[in-house]
Amino acid sequence: MSMNKLHVYAGEGKGKTTAAMGLALRSLGHGNRVLVAQFMKKGNSGELAALRTFENAVTITAEPVKGFTFRMSEDELSLTRAQQTTFARRAAEKIADWQPATVVLDELGMALALNLVDETEARRLIDAALASGETVVTGRSVPAWLAERADYLSRIMAEKHPYAAEGLPARKGVEW
Repeated sequence: MSMNKLHVYAGEGKGKTTAAMGLALRSLGHGNRVLVAQFMKKGNSGELAALRTFENAVTITAEPVKGFTFRMSEDELSLTRAQQTTFARRAAEKIADWQPATVVLDELGMALALNLVDETEARRLIDAALASGETVVTGRSVPAWLAERADYLSRIMAEKHPYAAEGLPARKGVEW
């Protein structure tokens, strides 16, 4: 039985990445190495900027997804899939090389749900991460196999949000 556990933070609510970064910060506070691999996003969030100031933290980001996948042409979708799957391989290599005690695979769940990362590569990445340390996968949606594999599964539900109520867009320092 492995001491390293898989945490999955999913659901429609705000706070999945925030919870994952909190676990990363807690690990850093105990002097551990942390690696955050972020799929799909721009890589310009405040939490990544903060983590980059820690000697024991490494952040890597995939090519951001440009637009909505349901509006992409087949060529755009194929390129996006190749970029995200290549990033999964690169992240697994970095984990194996650096051996962090905590790994955050931010938005991997959503990348899987959108079929942007090959399931076999995702499983290899998660295996590499768990071989190294405690592992977190975030994403609004996650495939059933990932939810089943999780040791911790938290579904975050939105009851109220200013975007829905007021149309308020994401705010720097709050949502990103």
